[in-house]
Amino acid sequence: MKIRAGFRLSYECQQDTAMLLVLNTHPSRRADLLSADTLSFDRPIEAWGYIDGFGNACSRIVAPAGVTTISSDFEIFDSGNPDPVPYGAYQHEIKDLPNDVLVFLLGSRYCETDRLADFAWSTFSSTPLGWPRVQAILDFAHNHIAFDYQKANPLRTAFGGFTDRVGVCRDYAHLAVTLCRCMNIPARYCTGYLGDIGVPTDVNPMDFSAWFQVYLGGNWHTVDARHNRPRIGRILMGIGRDATDVAMSTAFGPANLVHFEVITDEIA
Repeated sequence: MKIRAGFRLSYECQQDTAMLLVLNTHPSRRADLLSADTLSFDRPIEAWGYIDGFGNACSRIVAPAGVTTISSDFEIFDSGNPDPVPYGAYQHEIKDLPNDVLVFLLGSRYCETDRLADFAWSTFSSTPLGWPRVQAILDFAHNHIAFDYQKANPLRTAFGGFTDRVGVCRDYAHLAVTLCRCMNIPARYCTGYLGDIGVPTDVNPMDFSAWFQVYLGGNWHTVDARHNRPRIGRILMGIGRDATDVAMSTAFGPANLVHFEVITDEIA
């Protein structure tokens, strides 16, 4: 299966503003690209690429004063298979986890494990270890939060989603990630493209999507608390502790997003 994906974003800056961007396909998917996933700018801007500490392909720019449009348009191959479900995957004891996985047990900016630990243990400690416990957490987060695109809030944390009971895909992911970490299951936040492939068309505008991965049985496995079902055609962009690490842009000064467009379509 072939997928066309891309975006067009415009930022208005009051002055020259340094920015970090996480807008490219994750290096783990580069072998699937059928055309270059290259950032384009509507005026001369120099971009420096680098790989961050989580393995994400990032860029550095200095956006000049005024409106700058950043875009990309590419094609990628996808297997067309739904996300695999690790039914028999076991949960590691903490002493057996690889060193680089331990950070995904800790609290972070949007995942306050200290505020949800008591609830997590009282709710999920009786569930079987491993995949059944992850599924119980997915079910809870999926049913606890009501999706409302109009109530997206970039300041809402996992505890905020827990108390507000409303949000968008990042809120489902933050809540489920936090509950997994509280139960000693390493979990890392993911962002990328997820089009309406194999499912009814969503009435909401196309956007980047958030999901997460859990570490069970010696591997990372993709899970999605918002949809709570295997999906087709995910294109990974970034991995991190939470949305802070994979923000599509981080501006070191005022930068207003004045245009936002995302494309993710299956090619017939």
